[in-house]
Amino acid sequence: MSSRLLHALVYTAVLAAPLPAQGRPADPGLDRLRAEIESFAAIAKGTIGVGVIHLESGREVFVNGGTAFPMASTYKVPIAVQMLRLVDQGKLRLDEMVTLKPSDLHPGSGSISNLLDDPGVSLSYRNLLELMMLISDNSATDLNLKAAGGGAAVNARLAELGVRGISVDRPTILLIADAIGVKNLPPESEWTRQGFGAMARALSPADQAAAREAFYRDPRDTSTPEGMARLLAKIWRKETLSPAMTDLLLDIMYRCETGQDRIKGVLPPWTRVAHKTGTLNLGVANDVGIIDLPDGAGHLVVAAFVKEAQGDVAAQERAIAMAARAAYDYFTFNR
Repeated sequence: MSSRLLHALVYTAVLAAPLPAQGRPADPGLDRLRAEIESFAAIAKGTIGVGVIHLESGREVFVNGGTAFPMASTYKVPIAVQMLRLVDQGKLRLDEMVTLKPSDLHPGSGSISNLLDDPGVSLSYRNLLELMMLISDNSATDLNLKAAGGGAAVNARLAELGVRGISVDRPTILLIADAIGVKNLPPESEWTRQGFGAMARALSPADQAAAREAFYRDPRDTSTPEGMARLLAKIWRKETLSPAMTDLLLDIMYRCETGQDRIKGVLPPWTRVAHKTGTLNLGVANDVGIIDLPDGAGHLVVAAFVKEAQGDVAAQERAIAMAARAAYDYFTFNR
């Protein structure tokens, strides 16, 4: 056999050799990135979970990827997916108006309860969607969750999509009540912000400590970093909604007004990020989204969660920001 023929056969064999798992070339640097992200738990003084997927190459990194974390307001992403699916199906119209009742004004983040609490206020589902995703309005969220069919409908849609590790179970008012220890709420028709506030102020420190401990054992309204990262990847790839509804959701997420010190915290200031934050003042801070990398480097899913943190909110945010920046740098410079 001639040396030229032998060289040709060897070259052909190399080309035909199977690629590593999922058809991707090996990337040994991902282990270093994983270790770097893991180290940021020391900043938050808690447990950190991060899911990273480079959408164009399929390379991915998970830190505590299968661990359940309280979603807080990041659970508004799967709620939006189910809500817009109903729009795609013609079962819900974004221009449909909803007249708010006093019992619809719920505690927590947002503006509706503070600014629009006069009787007779009506908002469209498009308004409520934007309020939920842009400023994390809890009153809007609970109306949207009801319109989406409740947690069972959201979870059924996630199952259809093959997304595991995410569970949406309660409206925000019940989630907050369980988290801080408020019990025996009156019937929904009698809910008021004032009544909820009075019940919260009556809680003893022991009640609050017991509620916090129980909350962290509760599997409801939790997500794994991998589950949320997979959902965001499916949204980007238009596998969850029609192109029009996908574009609408991403446009709103690009305009998110909360969490400027989280995923965006130490990225170049011109970086575009479509994201959604979540916070509970129990040592929980989250931010999940998609980063536009520079110079044609692609797009990067980052789902970052912190729980049981002993550091303050600024420290939790710093840990998320550092994790996002580490992933941003790695996938920008290692194409």
